[in-house]
Amino acid sequence: MKVAIQMDPIGSVNIDADSTFRLAEEAQSRGHDLFYYTPDKLAYREGRVLARGHSLEVRRVKGDHATLSEEREVDLSDLDVVLLRQDPPFDMSYITTTHILDRIHPKTLVVNDPFWVRNYPEKLLVLDFPKLTPPTVIARDLATLKAFKDAHGDIILKPLYGNGGAGVFKLAHGDSNLNSLHELFASISREPLIAQKYLPAVSKGDKRVILVDGEPAGAINRVPAEGETRSNLHVGGRAEAVALTDRDREICAAIGPLLREKGQIFVGIDVIGDWLTEINVTSPTGIQELERFDGVNAAGLIWDAIERRRA
Repeated sequence: MKVAIQMDPIGSVNIDADSTFRLAEEAQSRGHDLFYYTPDKLAYREGRVLARGHSLEVRRVKGDHATLSEEREVDLSDLDVVLLRQDPPFDMSYITTTHILDRIHPKTLVVNDPFWVRNYPEKLLVLDFPKLTPPTVIARDLATLKAFKDAHGDIILKPLYGNGGAGVFKLAHGDSNLNSLHELFASISREPLIAQKYLPAVSKGDKRVILVDGEPAGAINRVPAEGETRSNLHVGGRAEAVALTDRDREICAAIGPLLREKGQIFVGIDVIGDWLTEINVTSPTGIQELERFDGVNAAGLIWDAIERRRA
């Protein structure tokens, strides 16, 4: 197949951790032709969806992991697959790329389906499953956030469309910083905030469960660093092996059919204790760690699912 990868600059990726690199590596091993471009090189012009980028060859050699051809322009409707893989934040730039890619999908299969990526951002899709999630509020209004904190004591407060653990705060029951944080966030963004009841089980880890076409492939556990609430790997969290529990499988069984129906082939959900906190569809990660710990080739499973859909 002819495969385009829309991603952040490939030169700076960590080849031992980056999920997009692993997907490119697996695609190449199957004989698929790769074309790479960054989101700013995507364009709509007179009825055509175009990208300026490079033919791509990857190899697992640090410092020499990618070879790019001369830049050229490609009509993405002539390709078989586009991987939508740039990292959040889920801002208007990101949303615009999903609108443009809608113009070629599903003739060219876009993974994940851009319409539903746009409508299912990480912290909003969980609202469809209130019995699986901790108490949650989404609001810009300070009085609403205060009432939620008064009702639930310790809470986690974060930007609704943030990513990677940026701007995540734990506010204990007696913490008086909510006003100041609300003022800070309001000064830099018009977006609402999301707050959830704090789950003490996070000290034992925030589990990332990988789903492929709605089915669980496995999980890794991300343990916060000493003195941290956040478990994200790039803010110091430690990845470790972990097995799927009956509760994890129950959560996956509840959400999997919807993800499959909406073309969300590669999804990473976050589970703390018994509770689902996020459903990550924009650019999930974790497949290299899963392969390292459990020997599960999630990249292979993802390409199996893509190839079935193309067939």
